[in-house]
Amino acid sequence: MQKFYEGLGAEEGGVAQKARVLQTKLNQRLQVLLDKTTPKPVERWISLTVLVFLYFVRVFVLRGFYIVTYGLGIYNLNLLIGFISPQIDPETEGPALPTKSDQEFKPFVRRLPEFKFWRAATKSVLIGFAMTFFPMFDLPVFWPVLLLYWVMLHGDD
Repeated sequence: MQKFYEGLGAEEGGVAQKARVLQTKLNQRLQVLLDKTTPKPVERWISLTVLVFLYFVRVFVLRGFYIVTYGLGIYNLNLLIGFISPQIDPETEGPALPTKSDQEFKPFVRRLPEFKFWRAATKSVLIGFAMTFFPMFDLPVFWPVLLLYWVMLHGDD
């Protein structure tokens, strides 16, 4: 009797097996690329700036995708807040000064490290850029209302 999952490509040489191998190879290539960019923060941030500029040019030329841009802005603002926030809140736990001579004082440890911040921001901009190629994400909104809501939401911080 044949099991229900047989014939779906799980066997050796099947479609699912080939897809897993391809995914593993792509993940390895991505990791090699990320490892090569780790010691080059200036180049990473320049590339993100170029991506953001291209995204805004595309949105300006298309005159749409304001909801996607709004969501992108909120997500990246939350990333920025995580980046500039300390991992340990000094108000509640207090600054941990060293009590012994062999202890090291670390005054500020970020909640979101710089590399993870860059990677998440780059991924979000690439996803937003890809969304501009699909008209189903171009919802009709009056963009000044989104801008006003943005200012009201983040202006009191």
